Amino acid sequence: MAVETKVGVYICSGCEIAKAIDTDKLAETIKSDTKVPICKTNEFLCGPQAIQEIKDDIKGEELNRVVIAACSGRVKTDEFNLGIPNILVDRTNIREQVAWVQKPQDEDTQMMAEDYIRMGVAKMRNTSPPEPYTEEYSKTVMVVGGGTAGLNSALSSADAGYDVILVEKEDHLGGWAAKYKSTFPKNPPYRDLEDSGIEELIAKVNDHPKIKVYTSTTIKKSTGQPGQLEVILQNGSEPESMTVGSIVLATGWKPYDPEKLGHLGYGNCKNVVTNIQMEEMAMEGNIVRPSDNKEPESIAFIQCAGSRDQDNLPYCSTVCCRVSLKQALYVREKYPNAKIFIIYKDIRTPAQFELFYSRVQEDENIFFTKGEIANVAEDSDGGVLIDVDETLLGEDIQVKADMLVLAAGMVPSTKVEGAYGWLDPIPEHIQEKIEKEEEKKEEGEDEKGSGDAAGAEKGAKILNLTYRQGSDLPTLKYGFPDSHYICFPYETRRTAMYAAGCVRAPMDTYQASHDAAGAAMKAIQAMECLSVGATVHPRAGDISFPDFFLQRCTQCKRCTEECPFGSLDEDAKGTPKPNPMRCRRCGICLGACPERIVSFKNYSVPMVSNMIKVMEVPDEEEEKPRVLIFVCENDAMPSFDIVGLKHLQYSPYVRVIPVRCLGAMNVVWIADALSAGFDGVMLFGCKHGDEYQCHYIRGSELAEKRMENVQEKLKQLVLESERVEIHSLALTDYYRIPGLIEEFMETIDTVGPNPYKGF
Repeated sequence: MAVETKVGVYICSGCEIAKAIDTDKLAETIKSDTKVPICKTNEFLCGPQAIQEIKDDIKGEELNRVVIAACSGRVKTDEFNLGIPNILVDRTNIREQVAWVQKPQDEDTQMMAEDYIRMGVAKMRNTSPPEPYTEEYSKTVMVVGGGTAGLNSALSSADAGYDVILVEKEDHLGGWAAKYKSTFPKNPPYRDLEDSGIEELIAKVNDHPKIKVYTSTTIKKSTGQPGQLEVILQNGSEPESMTVGSIVLATGWKPYDPEKLGHLGYGNCKNVVTNIQMEEMAMEGNIVRPSDNKEPESIAFIQCAGSRDQDNLPYCSTVCCRVSLKQALYVREKYPNAKIFIIYKDIRTPAQFELFYSRVQEDENIFFTKGEIANVAEDSDGGVLIDVDETLLGEDIQVKADMLVLAAGMVPSTKVEGAYGWLDPIPEHIQEKIEKEEEKKEEGEDEKGSGDAAGAEKGAKILNLTYRQGSDLPTLKYGFPDSHYICFPYETRRTAMYAAGCVRAPMDTYQASHDAAGAAMKAIQAMECLSVGATVHPRAGDISFPDFFLQRCTQCKRCTEECPFGSLDEDAKGTPKPNPMRCRRCGICLGACPERIVSFKNYSVPMVSNMIKVMEVPDEEEEKPRVLIFVCENDAMPSFDIVGLKHLQYSPYVRVIPVRCLGAMNVVWIADALSAGFDGVMLFGCKHGDEYQCHYIRGSELAEKRMENVQEKLKQLVLESERVEIHSLALTDYYRIPGLIEEFMETIDTVGPNPYKGF
């Protein structure tokens, strides 16, 4: 039985709101128009007395919905958190979006405030209290990778009281750090090389009662959803199945393929080696020329060997400069008279490592020069001749050395070229078993279903997920699985699966250890959220989840294909099969569905449609146009708040409706607005692209693609295409908003009033 909604409205008159809006008149209008039982004003609405009055009204008047018309919902969150179960609260912004951006005590300003509160009431009347989706969940963290990042993630999780399963494909722990002779200084005065400490770290992990270690092991298959991830480990011939709650991917890096560095002498000159090969020599205590085992009298280092190069690795691997400085000291320690030449594009030694750089510069036998490598050739005695252009000396030079070390970059283990490339992270004998298993047709749902990753995006075959979008964590253009969220490290496009260490971004062991702790805390947070049915970033704590009225589903597959997080599988017919705990509550499935069968209890097509309907659209004769603006809540909505904080004015004829993501905006809302007589519609979403990204990965891009459907709808309504515009905003683009609105209002003035006004 549906519960009657009883809404109370509370209007703040403080913070200069009453200077711009007649709040007493506003309260009278709202009570008359919306028939709410209570509509009050208070000049200090966020104060304890006012909050107590609201709570008393809830009890005395049996209110179950509250509309707070005051400041932005992004502030005063604690004050307006009433903490009463099943009492829904909506924050209607009449400060930053009305009082601070419009002419004070103006008719149009008053009308804007009225519309926003009407919308808030309509929203509450079409919203139900969300009910969390909860089941039995595992609170075991699986860490994949036993290097510095993996070991530290395992320890951080275990020390926090959680069971940990650590999976390493090699027969030993330690990763690359176990192969280093020394590491950069981590402690003051940051001058001398230090031991990696990896053996002590390995011992702590092996001795920890909450950590179970699997070596010589890979993941054969991962199915299910966060909290209920069924993982099959392959160790020898016997697979082992287990359930985990979250995953930290810490599978590290691979060196860039040196065979691609022929232009720097690798493979063409006998005594050209990589920094990895140099480290191996140092570890063995045998730094000699490969061609004749001669002790070198001079060694050259070329920095950015293939890095920061559009034909090879376009990015900087961050640690190569320090590796060369470290290895230069190896040589100077072993051969006190040896000459060292370091040729660089830029030396990058951030933070305290600048002190380490200074210490190396003090050595008179180490020569630094900035320059571009013009040519590398072999000398008649087996040495290397390096031609360097554009040097700091103002002239071209040639360096002759007995050996050349190439500071090759780092590539994530998730980077693959083709199905299996030179970067394949799986040992050959295990890879063969996996490939044979893949050739066999599996029975049941996974043969054709939705959950099977066969034929999807090629992955590195590390996690072997059964997501329809791919077998591993989706990666960026350089192969890193970091989701590219602004200011949200560790996040990936797979809920409760986090990347740590060099698989996420190039970094040294010191950084990787801290990175690992952060990823472990996120993995724990995810499991704790799951236990109460709440989601994680960016709508952290949201307990709503999408409901699908599948009786009307046409199997168009738009929702399953467009979901950025792989939360929807399909059955053999193409019908969506939700995995609620993969969901991030972005609502992109709602925006994608042409049949409008997707809804959340607190976000639905009818809810927004009713918000549109309650706004007053003046007749054409009044010459007060109306423009509806749909705004993404992540970057675009805060940008509007900043406009308010800056007191930048814009047209009083616009009305703003926040949406979870621009991709969560159903096209029917545009049709509703135009049919209701709105003269135009603007859409503001997150900026997207290589250097910035929608909080829901592809939401704003999807909205742009759906504009084709919008244009088709405009044709059906016989309306001009100019009546709908879409824009993307970074948070720092707030200053563009007034100008964009003004330009659009001029466009509307040109095309004229909507002919549907009054119908």
